[in-house]
This record gives sequence, structure tokens and C-alpha cells, in this order.
Amino acid sequence: MKASEPPERVSLGRLGERGLIRRIRSRGSARAAAGVEVGIGDDTAVLTVPPDHRLLATTDLVIEGVHFRRSSATPADIGWKALAVNLSDIAAMGGIPRWALIGLAVPADTPVESVDAFYEGLDAAAAPHDVAVVGGDTSSSPAGWMVNVTLLGVHPGAPRLRSNARAGDVVAVTGSLGASAAGLHVLETGRERARDSGLSAEELAELTAAHLRPRARVGEGRWLGQAPGVHAMMDCSDGLATDLAHVCRESGVGARVALTRLPVAPAVRQAGRLLDGDWQRWAVCGGEDYELLVTADPVAVDDLVGGLRAATGTPLTVIGRIEGPAGEVVFVDGAERAVAMGPGFEHFHG
Repeated sequence: MKASEPPERVSLGRLGERGLIRRIRSRGSARAAAGVEVGIGDDTAVLTVPPDHRLLATTDLVIEGVHFRRSSATPADIGWKALAVNLSDIAAMGGIPRWALIGLAVPADTPVESVDAFYEGLDAAAAPHDVAVVGGDTSSSPAGWMVNVTLLGVHPGAPRLRSNARAGDVVAVTGSLGASAAGLHVLETGRERARDSGLSAEELAELTAAHLRPRARVGEGRWLGQAPGVHAMMDCSDGLATDLAHVCRESGVGARVALTRLPVAPAVRQAGRLLDGDWQRWAVCGGEDYELLVTADPVAVDDLVGGLRAATGTPLTVIGRIEGPAGEVVFVDGAERAVAMGPGFEHFHG
């Protein structure tokens, strides 16, 4: 091979499943970690749960064409997001994420380097939380990438359930809403067109990162999960409208949300103005923000807002109250008039 020629790319079809498993096993995130008696290499992982802790378990599918597009998401982005969405579920319980099992199906002609990059992205999302990959499965896929992550965590106390909201609670969210939906709109519009419309490089980076590499609020979830006055909690994965409706249905309560109080980043509003998008709908219905949705005793809210910012740097914004008919979520404008916003994301919706 001449010095100027690129090295030959090796596909998974040539490497084989056993070769791929050996490659995955050699990665840092797949080695022994706290609580791991047996990791990758046997029929199952053998794990040790700390005394007096509850075991948490969650799983999510991430599928090409549904949750990401290879035209805009790199393999590293896919790996990051596949783990992040599961981290967010553990965060919503106030738990500590510990061990991950990764199911990965890709076409046989996929370059090995793409799988390496997938795990690099996954490792980058796992590292801040000391999450270890302890097993999983690999398969060829007849069409597109499919990823299934099962994440196990622990909780030293009582998990914050979505069924614990109480009448009179305030409704609050961490961070801001709508950035992921705005980022998807930017990607579908095209980065070049979005840039030509007037969005700055910083705004483009902020919005696309929110969609491609969301950050789970693990530290915030642990703090809120131990804070007095917090009653119910879940993550905003399918959009505020859908997720708050879940809380209300499970708790047997209703909710009223002031649209004027929604925390929306300036870049999201700017993208809406410049790219013919509805920034308010992105914030309410867009989904995949992975912020935490909280209901809490109104007496405790000032301590929660100040304490969370002091502990994590993340804002907590009160957007409404638990009130009204059970299962009903009402959004109102500045004049207290009801505004129809529609649902968030739902699979199989015709």
C-alpha cells in the first residue's frame, strides 16, 4: 500500500460477531467497576447492589429513522443519545445510574470504525456518572441501526414517582424547554440555510447539540430526590404536554400551566423567528429536552429553586400548579385564556 493511500476499512461482516465482542470487551467502560463481580464474557453479568438500596431498571430503544437520521447524527452522537435517554429515566427517579447493557444491531457492511465511534460517544455520556457497560448483545440488521440500552441504577431511599403529585402543588421544570425540537428543525432545514437565515454559529451549535447530545439531569435528580417538599418527578422526553398529562393521570389530578412562564432559551426563540418555526409549540410539544418535571409543596419552592441552583447551577422554574379536573392539563396565556396546544410525541399515533 502506498503511503498516500488510506488504510483499508474493515466491515463488521469481515470482523465477525466474536471479533466485535472482543473489541467491545476491551474498552474501558466494559471493564470491571464498582459492584461488578462478573461483567462481559459470561452468560450474564453478576452485580452487587449496596445494602438497603432499591434497584432501578429502565430500557429504551433508539432506532434509525425514528429517533435519529444518519445524515445528521454521527455514530458517536447515536451512542451518546442512546445512553443519555436512559440516564434521564434514572435521574427522574432521583437515582444513581450504575450499569448498562447495550443491544446493538447494524448492517453487516458497517465499518468497524463506526462501531468504535458509537462506543466512544456512549462512553463519553457514561463517564461523568461512572456507569459501566456490563453486557448486551450484537446482531446484524437488514436495514438501519437499532440500539437498545438497559440501564440499572440504585436508590438509597424512596424514588420520586410520577404518581405522587398532590392538589395545590406547584409545577416546575429544570433548565429550559424547546431546544431539542428547535435543533431538529435546524437539522431538517439544513445548517447552511439556517446560518444564511441569520442564526449565529453559537446558536446553531447550542440547538444541534441539544438534539444530538442531550444532557441528562442526573445530579439535579439526585438533589431533588432528596429535597423536602418534592412530591412527583419525571423527565420531559415526549414533550411537556404529554409528560405532564402522564403525571396527572397517574396521580389522579389536573394541572394548569402559564405559557408566559415557560423557560425558553433565546436561541430557541430566534430559530422560531428566523426559520418559520413555532418556538412555543417546540417548548410544549417538542420533546427530547430531558429536563426534569417536578411537582412540589408551594411552601418549599423557594428553597428548592435556590438550593438546586446553588448545588448544581441549574435553574428550576415554576410554570404552573396542580389544580382542576383529574387528568386535564390546561395551558393559559397572559390573560388567563385557555390555549389549545395539542399533544407531544407519541409512537404509533396515526
